[in-house]
Amino acid sequence: MAAKKLYESFSKSLMEEVHRWGCMKQTGVSLRYMMEFGSKPTEKNLLISAQFLHKELPIRIARRAIELESLPYALSEKPAVLKVRDWYLDSFRDMRSFPEIKDSSDEREFTQMIKAIKVRHNNVVPMMALGVQQLKKVMDPKIVYEDLDEIHQFLDRFYMSRIGIRMLIGQHVELHNPNPPPHCVGYINTKMSPMKVARNASEDARFICLREYGSAPEVNIYGDPDFTFPYVPSHLHLMVFELVKNSLRAVQERYMDSDRVAPPVRIIVADGLEDVTIKVSDEGGGIARSGLPKIFTYLYSTAKNPLDENLDIDSTDAVTMAGYGYGLPISRLYARYFGGDLQIISMEGYGELNTFLVLLHSKMSSINEFQYFIG
Repeated sequence: MAAKKLYESFSKSLMEEVHRWGCMKQTGVSLRYMMEFGSKPTEKNLLISAQFLHKELPIRIARRAIELESLPYALSEKPAVLKVRDWYLDSFRDMRSFPEIKDSSDEREFTQMIKAIKVRHNNVVPMMALGVQQLKKVMDPKIVYEDLDEIHQFLDRFYMSRIGIRMLIGQHVELHNPNPPPHCVGYINTKMSPMKVARNASEDARFICLREYGSAPEVNIYGDPDFTFPYVPSHLHLMVFELVKNSLRAVQERYMDSDRVAPPVRIIVADGLEDVTIKVSDEGGGIARSGLPKIFTYLYSTAKNPLDENLDIDSTDAVTMAGYGYGLPISRLYARYFGGDLQIISMEGYGELNTFLVLLHSKMSSINEFQYFIG
């Protein structure tokens, strides 16, 4: 009944328009084009960018709204998923209600609108995680979660598309920044220091660990502090933050009642000919080989679940130490977004877990990001 009631809150004509736009073809944009176009944010270029987004964003948003209506195992009917679907429908309606963009005044208004849309969707990931937890509560506990391929494939597509939408909006909005940071073209830093980003992300992760446990293992970082390459710092920060947060929790819980000093988490940044590899190592106990396939699924977490069925679904924005079950799979999507990857090797007997974050490096300026535009 809840699904029907929420569905009826949107007009039939709007739903028909959503389905019509969802059938249209997406347009790809290369990273090189974004960097070259954004290096000169003239009024003319900003107008062209806004006109492109005015046509492109409704297609991507419509596709996600449609997919949210027909998920397997009745996931579409869970209250949190219905909430997310409503956000996408509201955003589609806002986009389609905006008139044709003809001048700089229109462009500035449009920019404010898509900025508000980006904020509206800030909590999509924890809200979808809550929907998955709501599904898990009513599923047979004997079900092997990693076998639920349809859900995992949907969530991979959904979250990858979300990364693309937020990148497009964020890049356009950031081009309006009158005082951009040095070497930055919108979201892209042409001379990003992975050491600096790793250090900031580690400090943020240690703060969360200190808040949760009262103490936190040290994090030691090794690499060339002068090495830089083009990348999106916020993406790398998110990935390193998630990986270090997982390592800190594992080490902290393993040594919490021990007389031994908790060993540090180690980060090594290596500059290769074709890629940058960031290795995060911890001695938090490792993972059994049988458990490795589970860690990249969205229905698995070794931590206590922080999401409660009775939680106010408007208040899921607090950062917790662990438990949503999406940190690793989401981080892997961010790595793959620009052609990289995330790999994990466990040394169970020694208790060591090694996570390798691979980022494309020498070819970044010319890579054609097909992942960006998965439908």
